[in-house]
Amino acid sequence: MPRQLSDAAIAVVKATAPALAVHGLAITREMYANMFRNPAIRDLFNQSHHGGEASQPKALAAAVLAYARNIDNLPALAGAVERIAQKHVGMQILPEHYPHVAEALLGAIRTVLGEAATPEIMQAWGEAYWFLADVLIERERAIYGEIAAAEGGWNGWREFVVTEVRPESSIVRSFILTPADDGPAARHRPGQYLTLWLDIPGQPPVKRNYSVSSAPDGRTYRITVKREPHGLASRWLHDRVKTGDRLKVGAPAGEFWFRSPPERPVALLSGGVGLTPMVAMLEHIAAASPQQRVLFAHGAFDGSVQAMGRHVRELMEKLPNGRATFFHEAPSPAAVRGVDYDEAGVIAADWLRRATPLAEADYYVCGPRPMLRDVVAALAAAGVPAARIHYEFFGPADEALAA
Repeated sequence: MPRQLSDAAIAVVKATAPALAVHGLAITREMYANMFRNPAIRDLFNQSHHGGEASQPKALAAAVLAYARNIDNLPALAGAVERIAQKHVGMQILPEHYPHVAEALLGAIRTVLGEAATPEIMQAWGEAYWFLADVLIERERAIYGEIAAAEGGWNGWREFVVTEVRPESSIVRSFILTPADDGPAARHRPGQYLTLWLDIPGQPPVKRNYSVSSAPDGRTYRITVKREPHGLASRWLHDRVKTGDRLKVGAPAGEFWFRSPPERPVALLSGGVGLTPMVAMLEHIAAASPQQRVLFAHGAFDGSVQAMGRHVRELMEKLPNGRATFFHEAPSPAAVRGVDYDEAGVIAADWLRRATPLAEADYYVCGPRPMLRDVVAALAAAGVPAARIHYEFFGPADEALAA
């Protein structure tokens, strides 16, 4: 059971919130520098989110500040706790890793705040850290148990064979993964992701999360990956991985998944490679509740980078109450509206108000940060309750998106 926080610790932590608002980013950068001196701890993390102007230190600074401000109202943080626990399970974070984080965080607070980090403040933040750590460890233990108990479930890293590589656009490929042991594959919730451990020559272990782009079938997973010009993992997958290769895979995880009842309309909104969890949801709807009202809207730069369009339109033929709308930001001169794309531009507030059932639909949103910020803000401004807006972001949430 999580240990309890003393009233004194709560008061001190809340009192440090103004200092965290000023120095939080310096503290989290120092914390990660402390942790990454240990290669075993460094290799647990996705290094693309760290260093320079990368987003993870900013995201953690915002999370620590939110914790300080809400430490006397912890139910307000329930969603963030679940998201963190799911991420930790995907990366195979275990209870024995938490002391390393405690040492790094408290050391960073001491270094950055200097003389202001009094023994009273350090004692309070030690209590606060271990209280939250216990909550996370308990939740992660439950998630690990649920995964291991499921048919085809596993903990740790499991070998999968790449049984097909399929081009989806000029920059996107799908990879079909099948268990190397010929056993079943745990049925993911549509929208969840897999964590891949990639052994790239000349690099420390590389770990990346990729949404499953297929509905659960108990046998295989499909991941659909955009080749990023500077993406270490995506370039390696596109350029080096072929049919018959083996990859180490963590079990499905993530708190973003389809949960709407069949009687409620849904809008699946995405941009770029953010369509991957939406295709999994659409496949699930086509199989499980084909009468459901569903709107699939996706934005791409142009037809050359548009992925899975034909597949989506084929799925829509099975959905009498379904409609797909493809936006191209810069349609090519040869593209035919109504055939190659449906709307020029991007998914915007006026279209959402005009074309979607704001008063009743559940909204699922995934895509680049600018698209997420614009769409989520537009839905909120239109009066859609937060409980009906579900979104996924690739990488850590920054302060603006979290707000």
